[in-house]
Amino acid sequence: MHKPNVTVAMVVKCAERYLLVEERDKSTGQRVLNQPAGHLEANESLIAAAQRELLEETGLNLAPQGLVGIYSLQARNGTHYLRFCFFAELDEASETAPQDSDIIACHWLNIAQIKEQPLRSSIVLTCIDDAQNRPILPLEYLRHRQD
Repeated sequence: MHKPNVTVAMVVKCAERYLLVEERDKSTGQRVLNQPAGHLEANESLIAAAQRELLEETGLNLAPQGLVGIYSLQARNGTHYLRFCFFAELDEASETAPQDSDIIACHWLNIAQIKEQPLRSSIVLTCIDDAQNRPILPLEYLRHRQD
């Protein structure tokens, strides 16, 4: 039975800039940019996972304000990811302090700057584009239950 890897990500916007994390691509070693993102852990809700990953990778403790979308991605490494991308908007850019040793730096960038950078995946721009041009879905559409 096929089981995709479940990941969460956060598009964080302030004015016309977006928060991205700089990390090394594990297969190429190249420095790339990505949304704060990571894997869902056991017994964790999608919303809690997104908030935890944002805190670990940027030092920001923000709750998601909505859902950008759900994405199925067949990565170059052959892995199938199911990505739940969330949205948060700030009035003022906050200082970042990554706690995850895999994060080299955090950057607040506008769209033109992002397009000039090496990205972890094309899904980085897709999520930002969707956050700009599609309705952000209420978090009530997601339910977490433990039976």
